[in-house]
Formats: sequence, C-alpha cells, structure tokens
Amino acid sequence: MSDAPYLSLDKLTLAYGNTVAVRDLDLSIGRGELVALLGPSGCGKTTTMRAIAGLLNPSSGRIRLDGADITRVSANKRAVGLVFQSYALFPHLTVYENIAFGLRLKGIRGEDLDSRVGAGLKSVGLTKFSGRRPAELSGGQQQRVALARSMVMEPKVLLLDEPLSNLDARLRLEMRTELQRVQKETGVTMIFVTHDQGEALALADRIVVMLNGGIEQIGTPEDIYNRPVSAFVADFVGFENVFALENGKLKTADGAVALSSPVSTSAAGLAWRPRAVTLGSGPFKGTVRGTSFAGNSREYLLDTPLGQIKAEVDAAADVHAIGSELSFDLPVAAAAALAKFG
Repeated sequence: MSDAPYLSLDKLTLAYGNTVAVRDLDLSIGRGELVALLGPSGCGKTTTMRAIAGLLNPSSGRIRLDGADITRVSANKRAVGLVFQSYALFPHLTVYENIAFGLRLKGIRGEDLDSRVGAGLKSVGLTKFSGRRPAELSGGQQQRVALARSMVMEPKVLLLDEPLSNLDARLRLEMRTELQRVQKETGVTMIFVTHDQGEALALADRIVVMLNGGIEQIGTPEDIYNRPVSAFVADFVGFENVFALENGKLKTADGAVALSSPVSTSAAGLAWRPRAVTLGSGPFKGTVRGTSFAGNSREYLLDTPLGQIKAEVDAAADVHAIGSELSFDLPVAAAAALAKFG
C-alpha cells in the first residue's frame, strides 16, 4: 500500500437543498486500504459515500482518484463500484447473469465474458451456484453475488453501504472474513459505511469516525478503541463512564471531585470502560440499581454521587444484590484521557 493519497476528498461540502450534510471534509485514502466510515445515523457517512460514487454533486470541494479529478465525472465513468445494502440483484436472472450484467453493458462477450464471470464466481466461492436465482440463495450468498458483480468491473475503489446489516450474527462473522479475504487477495481499495463499531474494528485498516458532517477521529482500530480523542468517540466505542475534567478533577452535577491519583490538567476529560472500574474497594460509594449476567462476566449499574457508573466483573466474583451499597474506584491509570469534551 502506497503512502501517497490514492483517493482524496479536499474541502468537500455536500448538501441536500439548503441543508448541509457534510462541511469542508478532508480525507486521504491510500491505494489498497480498507477504510470504514463509522458513525450514527445522520453523521454524513452515507452522504460522503454517495459523493465518491458520483450519485451526489458536491456544493464545493474536490474529489481526486488515482491522480485524476473526478468531482464532475459521471457515476458510470468513475471506475467506482458500489454494493448496496439491499444487494439490488435482479430476481429473474441467474447468479451468472447478475454478475455478467455490467460487463455486457460494456460490450464484453464470449470467452472474455465467461472468463471474467468465472473468476468473479471463484473469488467469492460461488462457482457451483452460477445457475441459481437470488431467491434460491441465502443472505450471505446474495451478498457474495453483489460483491462479485462489482469486483468483475475492476473498480479502482469499491464502496459498500452497511454491507453486513441484513445478515444474522453467524453469517455476519462469516462475511467479515470473506470481505477481508477478497480485499486482500485483489488489493482493491475498499470503503464501507457502518454504524456498528464492532464491524469497523474487525474489518478496517483505518476507521474514520464521523459526527455532524465532519470527522471526529481517524485512526487504526487500535487507536480508536484504546485512545479515543473525544467524549463522543469514547462513548461510541464502549467507554461507558465518561467525565469532563475541571482543574484535574471530575466535573459532576454536585461539583468537582478529586480522584485517588493525580490527573493531568491538559486532559479535557477521562473515560473508563466498565471493566476498568474497581468494584468492592475504593474511595467512592454507590448503590446497585441493576445487574445482568453476560456469560463470562456480570454487569452492574450503580447510582453514585458522581452519576451513574457501569461496572463489569468476572462472572465467578461475588454477586451483589440490587439495593446493596458498594465501594468502588475509578483508577486514573486505566482511563483514556480525552483531548476534547463536548
């Protein structure tokens, strides 16, 4: 993968009428990267993907792909593939004909057509299913057909809109592996849109976390998961105990509260995962308001002077009944320091 930008979005602003959905967005993606656009509904991730695909004209800014400005190039001339959330397969056509459809529009016939469709079928493990129709396939198999249909067009960039959202949990895990395999074997630059942080963490080389039409953080899955830069990103990736800081103390509804260890005054906030909360000892007190068994662990919800605290312990640990009072601590060493809050 080259360090030089293969796809770049420069000061991109996208709007629907008078409503601005994405503003002044800058993003560079390297050749062969697998990148996730992650965020809640309405954050601008799908709008950004539509602009890359050529389905939405920018209000301002520029899109460059492989050295060429494609900002005003029509969608069918961009060499950008798009796999829709609904798969959009033709129900009356066989798997072979669905994959061949775009190639036929380009005038490809005969042995060349058979060769490319055959390679597409092989790449997604569906060679034996070429004569079936979509209704005779599972959801995962339909997803593979949609993937192969785009791949045989040899796109420079492949875009996937919530690619796994229509699959059950087991198939979702299988298709994660399948997408990674196809992407690594072909080397295609791939961008997928998702609101599922687990999906993004499992699949992507880099994750772009979006909020309110802008980029909140870009990083590797490890960066995003372990080192969130803001309260929003921390909450989105599972840091359920998030606090602003005021002069090195936790900012709560009842005032500033000191922690058991010194805190850097340069941090705007601190965040703890439930697993990082020390339960059963510490300087703080809380009352158990809820508890749930989660297989290998047990989760607790505490009412405390700091606000609600979520804690998680091994399932084998002592069980604390609802209404009981517990000591707890928020170890500074186990917290993620946030550069911005709010």
